Amino acid sequence: MLRKKIVIGIVVVLAAGWWLFSAHADGTAQYLPQTPMTIVRGDGSTVVLQVEVAQTDAQRQQGLMFRRDLAPDGGMLFIFPEGYGVPTMWMKNTPLSLDMVFFDKKGIVVDILRGTVPFSEEVLRPRGGAASVLEVPAGAAAAQRITIGDRLQGR
Repeated sequence: MLRKKIVIGIVVVLAAGWWLFSAHADGTAQYLPQTPMTIVRGDGSTVVLQVEVAQTDAQRQQGLMFRRDLAPDGGMLFIFPEGYGVPTMWMKNTPLSLDMVFFDKKGIVVDILRGTVPFSEEVLRPRGGAASVLEVPAGAAAAQRITIGDRLQGR
């Protein structure tokens, strides 16, 4: 009986994994409409980025996988539903090195992970909770002088 439950459990896990990742199996990149996003730095100056917004589970799961280019002022903003908790990210199937800028629910930068490793399956997370994550090309957070405490305009 226990053996049967274990086998059923394995089948369920494998089926769920296949369903979750089947959308990415063909190796195609996702491109979402771009929208301007303004970050207000601590000194009051601003930076405007052209970002794609991943709002649905499917868009967040795909993210920047398979993308081979990203404009220096471009990025993807991942918005997580209320109560999501601590978002976890990874670089699976992502050939670009990225900076990940984490925002709290008020739009304040709470953490920045710089220069992620392409194709890595290491789980990446901020030091605390976050409501959204902005992925930009590696080095862009420093080049744009984005730091902890900066905020999304309009938040």
